[in-house]
Amino acid sequence: MASVTTDTPIHSNDPAPKAKISQQAIAPWLFLLPAFLFFAVYVIIPIFQSFYISAYEWNGLYSPEYRAVAGSDMTDLECTELGNRAARTEGCEPTGENVWTGEYVGFENYRNLWSDPFFWTSLKNNVIWLVLYFLAIPGGLFISLFLNQKVFGMRLYKSLFFFPFVLSQVVVGLVFSWFYLPNEGLLNEVLSWFGGPRTNILGSNDYATYGIIAAGLWPQTAYCMILYLTGLNAVDPEQIEAARLDGAKGPKMLWYVVLPQLWPATFIAIVVTVIGALRSFDLITIMTNGGPGFYNTSVLAFYMYDVALSEFGFRMGYGSAIAVILFLIMMVYIAGFLWKMWRDEKGA
Repeated sequence: MASVTTDTPIHSNDPAPKAKISQQAIAPWLFLLPAFLFFAVYVIIPIFQSFYISAYEWNGLYSPEYRAVAGSDMTDLECTELGNRAARTEGCEPTGENVWTGEYVGFENYRNLWSDPFFWTSLKNNVIWLVLYFLAIPGGLFISLFLNQKVFGMRLYKSLFFFPFVLSQVVVGLVFSWFYLPNEGLLNEVLSWFGGPRTNILGSNDYATYGIIAAGLWPQTAYCMILYLTGLNAVDPEQIEAARLDGAKGPKMLWYVVLPQLWPATFIAIVVTVIGALRSFDLITIMTNGGPGFYNTSVLAFYMYDVALSEFGFRMGYGSAIAVILFLIMMVYIAGFLWKMWRDEKGA
């Protein structure tokens, strides 16, 4: 057999050229750069702006800047101090520029929050949302265990359980608002069949918050169900078979064999449930708009929007202070999530 020889020695352990190493090092950062830019513009910068604006009393508006007309008795400082009244003052004219009207108040907005009963009502409702929203996790788990069976018509059942996940929160809010109607609603019809009293759920100070949370649990349970269905596909069948040979079945099989393998899905379900409970807003707006009464069903996100951006609000500094409090609460969970991810990456 003829052999092929070459004058150039082949060194398999030669280091890669520096230019190639440099390209390999830079390429991932170039792909990540657009995401970093969007994250900085839409997340990081607004967070710092919220901290900054929370130290000011500001109505969210800018005022025209005025200066003295040449030859008049007015000065630029006098026209500036007149503010909007300068438009009606002879001797002042607009410069064409706008000036920020915020007034520095330090921590005054946070001190006002401490004595604001609506803030504490909203915070209490957020805690109720947080506690009851956790029901979506076991609910999603048990539905996914049911849907993971191989029986006739399972695809239809899965579609029915997926349905609330694809619905808009606005649609969910409208459906449950009709469901809770005191006279025509299906809930009261069912209650009347069993001799129960008709109840105006969304008009009651005692039940309205729980009624909205029940509406929110519908799509949230579907979301957790999808997470667990994905996790069940990754369960090791050899471990299941080994456990069966050892006599495990039913709750023991679930607790000691299946659930430990579903921990990644459970962790993600906990994180998204906590964040979903803390940023609840649209269902409250659609179903009660914060009522009945004043902010009885409000949460921090809704109260922040109402004082800062609603028709009777325009207190940007106060709303930013509420946003900062909500951000710090969420950071507790976000920091835990990031720490868990970092620990998993380090252990991998």
